[in-house]
Amino acid sequence: MKMTPAFLIVGALLVFWASTFIIVGLPSMTMKDNPSEIWRPLSPLEREGHRLYVKNGCSYCHSLFIRVNDWDIGAERIAQAGDYAGIEPAILGSERTGPDLSQEGGEHSDDWNIAHFTNPRYTTPISVMPAWDFLSRHEIQALAAYVQALGGKDADVRQKRQREWKRQAQAAYAGGVDRNIEWLHAQVPEVWRRMPNPYPATEAALQRGKRLYQQLCINCHSPIGDGNGPAQPFLGPPPLNFTILRRHLVENRYIGGIFYYQIMNGITGTAMPYFKKHLESEKIWDLANYLAVSFVGYTDANTEPRGIDASYEGEWQNPYPPPAVDQAP
Repeated sequence: MKMTPAFLIVGALLVFWASTFIIVGLPSMTMKDNPSEIWRPLSPLEREGHRLYVKNGCSYCHSLFIRVNDWDIGAERIAQAGDYAGIEPAILGSERTGPDLSQEGGEHSDDWNIAHFTNPRYTTPISVMPAWDFLSRHEIQALAAYVQALGGKDADVRQKRQREWKRQAQAAYAGGVDRNIEWLHAQVPEVWRRMPNPYPATEAALQRGKRLYQQLCINCHSPIGDGNGPAQPFLGPPPLNFTILRRHLVENRYIGGIFYYQIMNGITGTAMPYFKKHLESEKIWDLANYLAVSFVGYTDANTEPRGIDASYEGEWQNPYPPPAVDQAP
């Protein structure tokens, strides 16, 4: 058969259309968009937030899917195709300059997200994420609503928990400073409330704690620990004022275990996030010592009950006496 130009053109077109049918047409006719068990449709506000997420290139730094080999980053659920049913375009991203967001909904309170999108340094001082304060208030709310929806029905459960605890936290704060501290301490299990910090508050330990405070805490709780950092206007109830805790020591003595528990687990319903996935135990204790020494003026480090010191620890005498009895609540 003679290979004429017309024959080649027709043959090429047939190959092209056959390939297109196999790659595009056949899957579109046979594949069904079956939602997963956690899927739910997005609200109009959440859809607007999704458009802003795509438009502003959030997928260049964040992914929206978890794989089996991601379990080492604390993931709990592997992504399924049905999680993204009806979402167009479903841009899942491949970079993780920032954290994966596939289950972000309900991880933080609504006001934390508003503060974070306004300026990420408000909530995470070392963040490299750009500020979104060029968006309108409504657009920031839409973007926050979309992020709070990530995780579908699982995210709804977490959001419900956040909002239920937020009502309690706001009621406690409205009752006054002392009532607020009492409520916060009451949410800490008894064994933690009477647990001293097992790490000596050496100069090196305090410097480690200071660095962590500057990296994670300073823009909510402020450089002097009074809770008036730049994030404060966005948050309700506002960040805790550490400087008043001196009159709220348990038995006029214990504070280390309370700090540890609240840093580890966060305070659901408030803007205080948990750090159990991000900080090792020693770092949390170092941060607790820094908070106690710098803002309370006292630490229960190395006080009884105590066990065997770690082999690397030298002799250390606690130079921080507890407050006088008349300063106790």
